[in-house]
Parts: sequence; C-alpha cells; structure tokens
Amino acid sequence: MSKPDVFIFEVSQKNFSSSVVENSYKLPVLVEFMGVWSGPCIAMSDNLAKLATEFAGEFIFAKVDIDEQPELKAEYAIENVPTLKVFKGGEVVKTEYGFMKDDELRVLLKDYSIYNKMDDIRLQARNKHLKGETVEAITLLTQAIQQTPTDTGIAMDMVQIFLDINELEQAKSLFNRLPDSDKQSDMGSVLLGQLTFRELASKTKGKNALLTLIDSDATNFDARFDLAICYIAEHDYKQAMEHLFTLFEQNPGYKEGAAKEMIINLSNMLAVNEPELSKEFRQRLASQSN
Repeated sequence: MSKPDVFIFEVSQKNFSSSVVENSYKLPVLVEFMGVWSGPCIAMSDNLAKLATEFAGEFIFAKVDIDEQPELKAEYAIENVPTLKVFKGGEVVKTEYGFMKDDELRVLLKDYSIYNKMDDIRLQARNKHLKGETVEAITLLTQAIQQTPTDTGIAMDMVQIFLDINELEQAKSLFNRLPDSDKQSDMGSVLLGQLTFRELASKTKGKNALLTLIDSDATNFDARFDLAICYIAEHDYKQAMEHLFTLFEQNPGYKEGAAKEMIINLSNMLAVNEPELSKEFRQRLASQSN
C-alpha cells in the first residue's frame, strides 16, 4: 500500500487560487504568511512541515513569502508575521497571529478532525494520573505503546509518570532508549532536567536534614545549595529559587557562581511548560545582577 502524499507548497499570486482556494474544497489548507528573515516564521514553518508529513494527505500546508508576494500580503491584510490562515470551502475560516508551538498547532488541526488517535489515550492517561489513578494511567500508556511503538510521545509521558512516582531508574532507563531527536526536543529537555535534578537530590543529605542545618546556620552555603536542588526535584521551583537567590545575594562567588548558573539553568528548563515563571526568575536575576 503506497503512502499518502505530503502536501507542502510555496505559493504565489499566480497559483494561489488553484493551490489554496480550489484545493480547500477538498482538504483544509493552512497558509502561513511569513518572512524568510524571521526566526519565529521559520520555526513555525518547520513545525507545520513536520505535521504535514505526520498527517500526510489530511491537510495542505502552503507558504507565502510576503516580501515576494506583496499583492497577497495586501489582499489578506497581513500586518505582522507569522500569520496563519485556514481555508476551507474556498474561504478563510480561521486566522491565528504570531508564532504557534507544535502543541498549539495540533489543537488547531484537531478542530478539523486531524489528530493522532493515540493523543486521546495520552490525555486520558494524564487525567487519570492527575486524579491519583496512576496504575490505570500506566496501563493505558503500556497498551498504547504496544499498539504504536514508534510514538515516542507516549514513552515520554511514561517517563514523566515514573519521575512523578519517584521510580528514577525506570524513568532513566526508558528515557535513555528514546531517539536523540526526542531527547533534544522541548519535552525531552524538560525530562532530562528533571532526571538530572532527581539524581543530584539523591546524593544530598535530604531535604529535612538540610533544613535543620540551615536553621542552625543560615550561612551554610553548601546546605542551602543542596536544599535548592531537593526543591527542584520536587517541582517546588519557587522555594528552590528563594534559596538560590538568597545564596546569590550572600555569596555570589560560591563555587564560581554556581547559584547564578543554577538559576539560569532552571529558568531555561521552565521556559517550555512554565514560561511566566521562567520570565519572573530571569527578570529577578537581571535586577539583582545590575
């Protein structure tokens, strides 16, 4: 059985009607109005191209370079890039402004019944885990992996659950079997950060013992640094940052700037899932560094 075609086009004013408008009667057409000089445009184009490949034959991805196609820019009133317009039945049915991440694009595609059916199972598993039904969540994910062993997103969900229930060795073993491309993805980087901090925390005296040490000596910098690591391992990032900023204020040269480096690393790790918190920490560091 032959694979379905992947529909990715660069369109101009000459072929816009045939490539976009006419084809939109057959399939949804996602048109990105972009500038080739814009990093967010290129990143979103890459995301859309990957999705067009993943969901081959289910939608069309068309790219419009606004510098090369000023008439189309004017016709569709494009003021900022990237701008994404969805065409169906010969008309624009949705417009999105600004950069969209992979998960945001997937939500948009689902509105047009374009989605990975395993994503529903992943969502069910995530909800069960959050409600405390972790055994049932693991069972669901295990069944999903057996059905689609190439879907590494399912495996990464399993890694997260193992981390949440403190099964560090299982989490590490499963993570190490992931392809390098997944390890280097946004979600992979978050998981690697959690694994790293869990391992570091396991080598400390433990949170309670460290709290006792700091209560008796607030200038015990080693204990304060290790305590921050323990809080990070527990996802208590605000408590971790309080100790790191205290350490940075009291002894900025501690271990050649280890507190500042940890603040930066943690801010980077949080940028994917908790961007506002990451921004808050970065701004605080900038104000204290001046």
